[in-house]
Amino acid sequence: MGRGKIEIKRIENLTNRQVTYSKRKNGIIKKARELTVLCDAKVNLIIFSSSGKMSEYHSPSITMTEILGMYHKYSGQRLWDAKHEFLSNELDRIKKENDNMQIELRHLKGEDVNSLHHKDLQNIEEALQKGLSKVRAKEMEFLKTLKKNEKNLEEENKHLSYMLHHQEMAMSGNTRAMENEYHQKERDHHSQMPFNFRVQPIQPNLQVTK
Repeated sequence: MGRGKIEIKRIENLTNRQVTYSKRKNGIIKKARELTVLCDAKVNLIIFSSSGKMSEYHSPSITMTEILGMYHKYSGQRLWDAKHEFLSNELDRIKKENDNMQIELRHLKGEDVNSLHHKDLQNIEEALQKGLSKVRAKEMEFLKTLKKNEKNLEEENKHLSYMLHHQEMAMSGNTRAMENEYHQKERDHHSQMPFNFRVQPIQPNLQVTK
């Protein structure tokens, strides 16, 4: 006897529902993998369980982003709003500009120039000459600033030496003035002493005459 036809409706028993989901999900993913291998088809499969858990499969030869891009292109339906589309276009533009800048940088370094035309080589040469002129100008500006700083340091050093010299002279003059004042006071002191208290010269001992 053949198997009876199963009525397709929601399985009320939670355990049975989870078991059925797991089996049928694996079966669908297996069929998608077989379709990819047997028919060289580009397949993308996304499944969400009732609890929100995601399962997916995509053909090894293509990514999810590429699949969605193809769907957007051939179905004519807008998968993203205008804001996201603008950001996507800006991202593509920035990537393209970055690639071009990387190529130009390699050319300026002298790399990958064998395939360039004569006009392209001339443009690179002009760019290098302009860059070299700017570097030299900046170097000259740096040297001028360095010399100016050296001159300022020399002037400051001379000024400090001058101030130090005058300070030493002033200190030396004060010392001599203090010494002269001391000697003058000493002379004045001796001149004001009474006669009896002045030191008398040493006299030889007188012999008593018998």
